[in-house]
Amino acid sequence: MEQRKLGRQGLTVSAQGLGCMGMSEFYGDADEAESIATIHRALELGITFLDTADMYGRGHNEELVGRAIRGRRDHVVLATKFGVVRSEDPRFRGISGKPDYVKQACDASLHRLGVDHIDLYYQHRVDPQTPIEETVWAMAELVQAGKVRHLGLSEAGPRTLRRACAVHPIAALQTEYSLWSRDPEDEILPACRELGIGFVAYSPLGRGFLTGQIRRFEDLPEDDFRRTSPRFQGENFERNLRLVRRIEQMAAGKGCTPAQLALAWVMARGQDVVPIPGTKRRKYLEENAAALAVDLTKDDLSRIDEIAPKGATAGTRYAEAGMALLNG
Repeated sequence: MEQRKLGRQGLTVSAQGLGCMGMSEFYGDADEAESIATIHRALELGITFLDTADMYGRGHNEELVGRAIRGRRDHVVLATKFGVVRSEDPRFRGISGKPDYVKQACDASLHRLGVDHIDLYYQHRVDPQTPIEETVWAMAELVQAGKVRHLGLSEAGPRTLRRACAVHPIAALQTEYSLWSRDPEDEILPACRELGIGFVAYSPLGRGFLTGQIRRFEDLPEDDFRRTSPRFQGENFERNLRLVRRIEQMAAGKGCTPAQLALAWVMARGQDVVPIPGTKRRKYLEENAAALAVDLTKDDLSRIDEIAPKGATAGTRYAEAGMALLNG
C-alpha cells in the first residue's frame, strides 16, 4: 500500500483510508459483524488509516472501531474527532471547542476506543463562540500529555487554519472533496499547502452518488440522512444523475468502475491528499481499494475536467443549518 504524509510532523498514513461513520448510523441499517470484518479486511489490504468520531452513533462507532482493532493497534493509524455535541434528542447538534470540553471528550474517546493514544485528533466543526487559539491550545496540551500524537481540524476556513497553526502545528484538514464537491480548490487546498497541512477528503464518492448505485431518491432507506440533502432531491437529483452517467461512460472506457475513477481522481490531486471513502461492506471496500491501480493520464484528467467541471453539481452539500457550520 502506498503511503502518504500528512503535515510536516511525521504523520504517515495509507494512501487511502476507511471512513467508519456509516457502520453506526446515517446510511440505513448496518451489520456489526460485517462492519468489523470490513475493518479487518481493510487492514489486510494495507488500508490502515481509520476514521471515526465521538458523535457517530453517539459513541457507538468508536466502541465498534475499538473492538475491531483490539490486538491490532500497532498496525492502525487511528483518527477521531470531537466538537459536535449530541443529546438524546436526535435533532440536537451543538458545537463546542471549550478547553475543558476538549479534554473531557478526549478522555471519553480513549475509553470507548480502548487505546492509550489517538494518532490524529480533529476538531469536528469550528466553534464560533470559542477562539480557535483556545481550542488548539487545549488540544496541544493533549499532545504534551501523550494522549494525542497529531492535531487536525475539520471544515475550517483558511483564516482559522492560519490562526490555529500559530498555536500548534496542524497535521491535517478534513473537508468534503470529490468530483461533485470541488470548492476546496479555490482557497482551502492552497492554504493547506501554504501552511504544510495535509488534506483528508471525506465523502470522496459523493456520499455514494458517484458509485452509480443510486438511481432513484426512493432507493435511499427511510432513515438515510441523504434524504435531507439538497443534492439528492427533485431536479437536483436528476441533474446530478446525468453527471454520474458521464462519469460511468468514461470509467467503462478505462475498464474500471465509476467509484474507482472518482477515487483515482481524488488521489491524483496531490501526494498530500488522502481520501477516506466510507463503507460498511467488504465488497465495496475491495472495489475502493482497487482504485489505487487506476492510472489517470494528463488526457484523462483533462477529460474529467470537461465532464465534471467545478460547479457542475446541483444543490448544496447540506441543508441550510449544516452549511452554516462549514469552512468556519
